[in-house]
Amino acid sequence: MISLQFLVTAFVVVIAPGTGVIYTLALGLGQGRRAAISAALGCTLGIVPHLLAATLGLVALLHTSALLFQVVKFAGVAYLLYLAWQALKSDGALAIREEAKPENLWRIARRGALINILNPKLSIFFLALLPPFLSGNPASATAEMALLGAIFMALTFAVFLLYGVFAAAARSWILGSARVMRWLNRSFAGIFALLAGRLAFERA
Repeated sequence: MISLQFLVTAFVVVIAPGTGVIYTLALGLGQGRRAAISAALGCTLGIVPHLLAATLGLVALLHTSALLFQVVKFAGVAYLLYLAWQALKSDGALAIREEAKPENLWRIARRGALINILNPKLSIFFLALLPPFLSGNPASATAEMALLGAIFMALTFAVFLLYGVFAAAARSWILGSARVMRWLNRSFAGIFALLAGRLAFERA
């Protein structure tokens, strides 16, 4: 069940830059290590509802209900566009500036969780990713799904933490250049907008 193949597959999936990684990088660059850790934790916790949905079979409801899928999807699109605006505003929560105002760590984690919670494709993704690595015993399938999901979450947090700590360390290198900070803010805003556009065209 917990095979090298699963660990490699999970690691490849986690390390690929996505919305959660971009968010964690933005917080690390903008507010430092503590903010990056909170962002990584929030993004990891945002996986829980999707793992539960995949484990309990609720994902089938999301997959077959076009209306429910569209509601969650466009809520996610709106939220990503909001994050893009927060990166673009000079005083936004995701903006990189020389004197960062410390933000409530719970608020940072909550935003990270919402990024994943409002992505309906994650439930379907886990339903496709985890079952091939199960033992095939129906009696232990739920427990095995939960264990594989927990390992996936641990990998997610570890990798996101590395991204965030790296970004926090790089923060001191970029603060001396207003041009670099402007470029990064616009880049993060553009990436969130592009991710929103991609999500908008996703189908169940």
